[in-house]
Amino acid sequence: MRLFSTGKSDSEKSRDTIQWISLENKEQLEEILKRSTDIPQVIFKNSTTCGISGMARRSFESHNSTCDDKAEFHLFHIQHNRELSHEIASRLGIRHESPQVLIIKYGRVVHHASHGLISGINLSEWI
Repeated sequence: MRLFSTGKSDSEKSRDTIQWISLENKEQLEEILKRSTDIPQVIFKNSTTCGISGMARRSFESHNSTCDDKAEFHLFHIQHNRELSHEIASRLGIRHESPQVLIIKYGRVVHHASHGLISGINLSEWI
């Protein structure tokens, strides 16, 4: 029994979720930068211990799920690889924050946001 309902069918709910690719190593980061010349890449830096990260991710997904086929989406859990977190910041020239969204085209960040500003991202403007 559900106490609260979104009013959406199961098929509608599945369309409201972005299909994330787990980002776990430097080789994947290199591939993301290469692929960004063909298709925009989005990295979501997530903290598994921060409630704000979870809320920001859900808000980002609900506002941008219609862009799922226009970019590739990568989810990076910062606690799993601090070294890679530093590498991302260094390679892309964007100070690390969490939660944080990085939109990459042609090997460079064209837009980024962190914390509460994530919910205001309209991907269709950037990809």
